[in-house]
Amino acid sequence: MDKSITIAFGAALLWVALAVSAQQPIVYPAKGQSPQQQQKDEGECHVWAKQTTGIDPAALAAAPAQPQAQQPTGDRLRGAARGAAGGAIIGEIASDDAGRGAAVGAVAGTMAGGARARQKQQAQTQQAQAQQQQKINTYYRALGACMEGRGYTIK
Repeated sequence: MDKSITIAFGAALLWVALAVSAQQPIVYPAKGQSPQQQQKDEGECHVWAKQTTGIDPAALAAAPAQPQAQQPTGDRLRGAARGAAGGAIIGEIASDDAGRGAAVGAVAGTMAGGARARQKQQAQTQQAQAQQQQKINTYYRALGACMEGRGYTIK
């Protein structure tokens, strides 16, 4: 249990770090560009960054990060089988009722298998979100490069 909490905490920290690092860059008109010129330059740089990277941050923001659809993994079925086998053995030893032990073990195993399936799904979702953030970071790096080339300071 401690291992899963540690993994979840680490994944949450990674997600926060990625979210902070993916924030839109701050642009300062270092050469005294007017607000109108800055707006024009930002628009042109947006088009250039989108064409260069193939990434549209508006489209990424509108589409939630979802992992690719996956086939059922059989975690619940395998858990039920393992639980039934273990429960039958324990039921036979404890009360000479292997059938009841198998039924109890199957239920417990199904629940454990479901928990493993949910953990896998959560990890895949976090990976998809991290990939989405990485794409946004790439776009913002390109936007920043364009704006720096036009005489702006980027932070």
